[in-house]
Amino acid sequence: MRKTYGTGSVWEQSLGYSRAVQVDNTLYISATAASGPDGIVGEDFYSQSKYILEKLGTVLADAGFSYEDVVQSKLYLTDISKWEDAGRAHGEVFGDIRPTLSLVHVLPFLDPQMLVEIELVAQKSAN
Repeated sequence: MRKTYGTGSVWEQSLGYSRAVQVDNTLYISATAASGPDGIVGEDFYSQSKYILEKLGTVLADAGFSYEDVVQSKLYLTDISKWEDAGRAHGEVFGDIRPTLSLVHVLPFLDPQMLVEIELVAQKSAN
């Protein structure tokens, strides 16, 4: 079974991607930025990471998953020296869940106000 989830973003259509794709019991969520209805939300690594994780919680829920199902997390940071700030927001959500984690230093994103993107993989137990 393969199912796609979108947000209605013009980028999804023009670039040909989905916010998330579910294959059987696994959900793959595209890298997500702190973009809100009025632009980028948050001016630092902690607040952007926190906002992104809230957005991703909604994506998970819409697909019938939860934070507890997350098995892999990747944080893409434009300034790797700020890893602790982004990591603090991540730890507030995943402290007891403990998915795998990658911290990746990247060049600036298309919008220079974007400091962080987060990508998740979630998997439900096959019961």
